[in-house]
Amino acid sequence: MRIPAIRSLMTDGCFFSNAFCTVPLCAPSRGSYMTGRYSTILGNGEHAPEGLDTELKSSDIIFPAYLKAAGYVTRQVGKCHVGKQKFLDAFGENNKPWDRWSPPVYDDDEYLSHLHRMGVKQQKYAREIVFLQQDRKTPGNSVGGWVEQQDGKPFPTEAQYSWYLGLQAMETLDDLMARGTLEDHPLYMQVDIFDPHQPFAIPAGMEERERELRQGMTLPESYLAAKQRDFKRADGEPEIVQLYRRYWGIYDEQKLIDYRVAYALQMELVDKVIRRLIEKIKQAGLYDDALIAFISDHGEMNGRRALVDKGVYLHPDVLRVPLVIKPQKIAPAAKPEVDAPVSLLDVSQTFLEAAGIHAEARFDGVSLIPALLGKGEPADDRALLFFGGWHVGVNFGCGIQYKYADGRHFLYGYNCGSPVDELFDLKSEDAVNLIDRPEYATVRKEMIQRLAIALQADPRWSGYWTQFRLARFNDLPVVQGDMQKLAITE
Repeated sequence: MRIPAIRSLMTDGCFFSNAFCTVPLCAPSRGSYMTGRYSTILGNGEHAPEGLDTELKSSDIIFPAYLKAAGYVTRQVGKCHVGKQKFLDAFGENNKPWDRWSPPVYDDDEYLSHLHRMGVKQQKYAREIVFLQQDRKTPGNSVGGWVEQQDGKPFPTEAQYSWYLGLQAMETLDDLMARGTLEDHPLYMQVDIFDPHQPFAIPAGMEERERELRQGMTLPESYLAAKQRDFKRADGEPEIVQLYRRYWGIYDEQKLIDYRVAYALQMELVDKVIRRLIEKIKQAGLYDDALIAFISDHGEMNGRRALVDKGVYLHPDVLRVPLVIKPQKIAPAAKPEVDAPVSLLDVSQTFLEAAGIHAEARFDGVSLIPALLGKGEPADDRALLFFGGWHVGVNFGCGIQYKYADGRHFLYGYNCGSPVDELFDLKSEDAVNLIDRPEYATVRKEMIQRLAIALQADPRWSGYWTQFRLARFNDLPVVQGDMQKLAITE
């Protein structure tokens, strides 16, 4: 991958190579890292049934609101997806966050005006990646592809929506500098870029790079294994995985090659946007004193298990996320890479500590400033929990990761609606379920007991614990007593 800008942040900062989200969906994950707490949101609003939380509550506080209250100028560009009101509270009433999963490329008036000024017509697909429904002949989900203008002319990179968001961020910075606002106030800016994410919108100018990527692009072993069994559910797979496999319908190898190439191209396009942002920050003389975090709200299957995108299943590829932090030069990163388990929950605490803010609210994350200073890393044995919810399917699963002192690192997932548990080696490249392998029997039991301890320790997970203690009774210590949670008053 050609991502020099992101790698430059890694060189100037620290790469947290075992970073995880809490729920592998846009809105729940964003709710978690913006508040620093496990979110009550368990589904994206587009799929969630009426009555389920799909936005942050009025009592929730997102961490930029603390910065604003402390005198920071706060600005945001791009995606919201946790409820606009919280973003308006934190970034001001003139903020224009878009509150849905996909970008408003056809109805963002300012973006359309940008295209008009450029003399560029709206995008349409020149080459579109469309998977099949489960009958293997009816067209199904479109995941986007390569775009051109409505009149067939090339769609320039400078007109692509991620590029536009980067331009908005730079213009915002220019405006603040020109008005002298930053002479008296520190700045917090958040740029929420949709890419890399389907539906893809690959502009012109990347043709040569596409040819290079295609020459070396391969398919995941777990995809080839799924194809060999005619895409039927494998032993050791929960039903939710097969449901998503039928939803995506990736029966054609070439379509998956197209998807993986498009994803890589989008990642490299995002890197170019980040490069321009970094150059602007340096030109403004702000880079050395800036704390910069590069994150993603969830992972991507990219064809593994014959799946793409993400979902309400617990798998290393959708739970693990990139996390790079470039500290201020007054506090240079002590280590270029930290492999201790960390969470997006930690982002809020890191920014607040860097700003000298000690909020008294409850947080589930920890500050990563000590790790950046070489004064201690998060504990390897910290309990990081993961959850499922509502999306394409319903899977109220829960799980936990644990890193042993000898370096072994595992993810255990309990799927409430399936008899199949999952155990993944987090050091593997294309993870397979190890839950029934005799050599992992001890690890399996230990992970079950660790999840039980975590579920019991927090009343927010009492519903999970009620079922888990019954379903895994034989693997847990027997505790006498009534399980009905009776309220007893004297």
